[in-house]
Amino acid sequence: MLRTRMFYFLASVGYFGLCVRLWRPLPFALSQLPRAFALILGSLLYFPGLALVLWGRLTLAQLYNVSSSFGAQLYVDQQLVTRGPFACVRHPMYLGIWLVGWGGLLLYRTWTFAFVLFHFPALLIRAWREEQLLAAEFGEQWAAYTRRVPAWLPRLRVSSFK
Repeated sequence: MLRTRMFYFLASVGYFGLCVRLWRPLPFALSQLPRAFALILGSLLYFPGLALVLWGRLTLAQLYNVSSSFGAQLYVDQQLVTRGPFACVRHPMYLGIWLVGWGGLLLYRTWTFAFVLFHFPALLIRAWREEQLLAAEFGEQWAAYTRRVPAWLPRLRVSSFK
């Protein structure tokens, strides 16, 4: 357990160190109107994405566990969390990271956010592996949840606008 935590700690330090190192501007400039559009759209993606990641993390509370593309682990007393942002999409934190990546790219136009977006396929693999594990653990409860809640994009219901 200590080795796993040390590995995740060192991997996190390395990841964030790389992000700091990559904080260099991309080799293009935007004129005034496209830059204003990029700032507005970037803000509309970035800040809700951050909120989605935080909301998901807070909803999971003690059930939060770091997983990787190599696998995921469940706790002995694991529960299927279907409230909060998990009532809208099955992978709110990964969706939030994707929104943060695109929003940050539009806001800051740095290599760091290009890097964040570049590794999004690894999040897709991680989500797939987590879903396999949850399906095996929760069976029909998981199947009912997947029928009710989409994986990535929330369903817009006309009744929610009344």
